[in-house]
Amino acid sequence: MPDDRLFGLQRHERVMDELRRHGAVRVKELAELLGVSELTIRRDIAALAAQNLLTKVHGGATLPTELAPSAPARRRPSSAPRFSIGMVVPSLDYYWPPIVGGARSAAAAHGVAIQLRGSTYDWAEDQRQISRLIEAQQVQGLLLAPNLEGDDVGEMIQWIGELPVPVILVERHPPRWTPTSYQLEWVRSDHALGVELAVRHLYDQGHRRMGLVLSKGSPTSAHLAQGWDLVCADLGIPTDMVVRESVRMDEPGHREIIGHLLERCAATATTALVIHSDPDAMSVAQYCIEAGLRIPEDMAIVAYDDEVAQLAEPSMTAVRPPKLMVGRTAVEMMVARLLEGRRRPTQRVLITPELIIRDSSMPFARS
Repeated sequence: MPDDRLFGLQRHERVMDELRRHGAVRVKELAELLGVSELTIRRDIAALAAQNLLTKVHGGATLPTELAPSAPARRRPSSAPRFSIGMVVPSLDYYWPPIVGGARSAAAAHGVAIQLRGSTYDWAEDQRQISRLIEAQQVQGLLLAPNLEGDDVGEMIQWIGELPVPVILVERHPPRWTPTSYQLEWVRSDHALGVELAVRHLYDQGHRRMGLVLSKGSPTSAHLAQGWDLVCADLGIPTDMVVRESVRMDEPGHREIIGHLLERCAATATTALVIHSDPDAMSVAQYCIEAGLRIPEDMAIVAYDDEVAQLAEPSMTAVRPPKLMVGRTAVEMMVARLLEGRRRPTQRVLITPELIIRDSSMPFARS
């Protein structure tokens, strides 16, 4: 019994170490990492949740989203929040919930309230939601993820820069120069470095001809393309195999696009693909299997996002953007800005993604 208790405590410490490192953990990956059953990990998570050390979510756990009133070391500083911060994101599903969760976790730790507003990828709707928060005079700062595509970017940045409260851009950064862009703070995932991690991993496995599939219309695509050009130049490998089309299964014509892609791969001896995002990568993988191509022996695949990549067959190697950490860092930067005011230097923060190696790029790999 003492040994069982000791092993349990050691597992709990390891679970918390992984949680502090990544901001979120998955039951399946922890079970593989620690060499125990998924049921054991679920019990560990339940025990830690009972101590208010983490928050249980479907399939895993995250850092606490609110301070536990029963924990003496974590009492709320007062009944009223120290600050109220508005947060406007373009979507409330897929990519953004972990970022919002990270922001809420940091806000709770700092005694700050988050007023969340969902928008779209349309600047007019962004402007409407931002204006409503400002006019209500209930927020002291704003975390924004506006659409920065199009010819009117300079006008948008100018409008944001003239808002009466501090602004931090989240998973966005303004163009290199506009009259106000140098004053704006931002925090985002270093997607260019993320694709470099993927390409260098594939290069280490012996691949010398690779392709990049970019999700059409995604703000992330420009960063991935930039990182692709840089790493391919460093490694001395071709950069021309780039496809800018969405190929997820619900996209009309996706099979024809994938078919043409694989024909190009065969003609150019391309043996590996980096694909944004997970659903697109899973769609390509399914087509490969139907066509008699073995993964990874005939075609290695690395997905970009790691939302559902582990559910594929074979499980997908994936680049995981640090979404929770982006949200947490944005709130921490805003709190510092509100406390220190103009004497605080402008900050711009890039956070490194993580490469999770699974079976789609290495036979018998383990995440």
